[in-house]
Amino acid sequence: MRFDAVLFDLDGTLVDSAPDLAGAANELLSLHGRAPLPYEALRSVAGSGARGMLGAGFGIEPGDDDYADLREEFIALYARRLLQSSAVFVAVGPLLSAIEAVGCPWGVVTNKALFLAEPLLVGVGLRHRAAVLVGGDSTPHTKPHPAPLLHAANELGLQGRRLLYVGDDARDVQAGRAASMATAGRRLGLPGPGCRGRVGADHVAATPDVLLNWLELA
Repeated sequence: MRFDAVLFDLDGTLVDSAPDLAGAANELLSLHGRAPLPYEALRSVAGSGARGMLGAGFGIEPGDDDYADLREEFIALYARRLLQSSAVFVAVGPLLSAIEAVGCPWGVVTNKALFLAEPLLVGVGLRHRAAVLVGGDSTPHTKPHPAPLLHAANELGLQGRRLLYVGDDARDVQAGRAASMATAGRRLGLPGPGCRGRVGADHVAATPDVLLNWLELA
């Protein structure tokens, strides 16, 4: 194994949470008198969580007027449907099993707050397998700042070792590079541009099998 640990983003990388995120987004749109969006339009930005949903649904981003209030509303709606339809991507199972088979720890670093990330991982059956979980409120900063990844390395006792971060968003690659970790950009389950090539990932995996080969585990 070429790395001492592998860290993963959560939404759109390990877990297909798009159905529940999209459901919350369309519920919020309805509450504000707006027409719902097609599922595929929301699914393509699910890896960006609330930021992606609000951007697609309301055309706003962090710092814009009303963003904070809409985000709070969205989170409340999403929390109520957290595990209605979310599930681990089918292709992720063999990938994690191969990593575990060589005794390599893996963990999750997400911008999702812990009060959402923890029950989501428990509900999909991954929490007991993850060696570390770092949420968006575990440190004073969120990705693309390197602090969450550095915190995970510290929790694992692997500061300065060979770590890989796998994600589906440009922020994931930026955070990994800032933390001096190797980075792999790939939407393991969702289609879309993600972080393919254009933000400088060390590896771009078209499929989990390609990632397994690159990890020398296939």
